[in-house]
Formats: sequence, structure tokens, C-alpha cells
Amino acid sequence: MTETPQPFEGAPLIAPSSTEHPLYEQAVEACKSVFDPEIPVNIYDLGLIYTIDIDDENAVKIAMTLTAPGCPVAGEMPGWVADAIEPIAGIKQVDVELVWEPPWGMDMMSDEAKLELGFM
Repeated sequence: MTETPQPFEGAPLIAPSSTEHPLYEQAVEACKSVFDPEIPVNIYDLGLIYTIDIDDENAVKIAMTLTAPGCPVAGEMPGWVADAIEPIAGIKQVDVELVWEPPWGMDMMSDEAKLELGFM
């Protein structure tokens, strides 16, 4: 009898970002320029951007979520994020993927977002 391989224990639910890449901070700032129309806080501080992965060719892959699957701008927001990042000098392409795992929670917000929304 063979065992079914189990998922790697301890693997992060959210893939790490390319924080050492020279364009990372600019990509973060671009994400901060995008706002959920229903919440007066940018999507980065809301914790909706899970991963900013920039490869050696300066292609960007974003994994993001929404506050709820039924969000009225679900179909539009990934395009807004791509449109914000694409103008950064040196960026070759941007691919934004909408993910639902792990589900977004208020604990993912930055302290600034919590303060802005009156949760602190």
C-alpha cells in the first residue's frame, strides 16, 4: 500500500514577496494608490495584497484577495492593480491573480488601516 503524499507541513499559506528586489518598494507604493471604493483605505494597508513576486526579468506576479467574494468590484480590482504597477520604469509585465485562500480577515489590516477605520 502506498501512502498519499501530504502537503509540506509548515508551508506558508501566503507565498513570500520579493522584498529584496529593487522594484519591490515601488510596487508596494503603486498598490497603495488603489482603493476599494467602499472602504476609504488603500488595498495594501487593508491586507488585500498577499504576494508581490518580481522575477529576474522584472515580471510581476501579484496574489491578492478581496474583503468578500461578492465584492462588487471583484472583476475590476485586479485590473486596477495591474494598471497601477505597469507604469513603473523597468517592469516588463504584470499578472494579478485573485485568490481566496487564506480568506481575508480584519487582522490582515495594517495598524494605519485599523486606525483609519476606527478599530484602534
